[in-house]
Amino acid sequence: MSKQEQHWGKTRALLFTTLAIWFVFSMGIFLFGAEMESITGPFGYPLTYWFTCQGSLGIFVILIFWFANRQEKIDEEFGFSERGED
Repeated sequence: MSKQEQHWGKTRALLFTTLAIWFVFSMGIFLFGAEMESITGPFGYPLTYWFTCQGSLGIFVILIFWFANRQEKIDEEFGFSERGED
């Protein structure tokens, strides 16, 4: 395999991993929170809604930085890094 094909293979694997994590925290968390519907959180919203909104936003921000860091390491491994050499 060429260097570009290996780079794309690792990038694609990272992309699918990131999408799987995103799916779990955007859709999957709703499926397991049905038991908490009767408990109300702040402002009268169901606790499930509150946790999903607040927790998902935090996870998404962390996911963005994690993805960027992992992609930079993959780019450096194959010599495609955009960082300038000082």
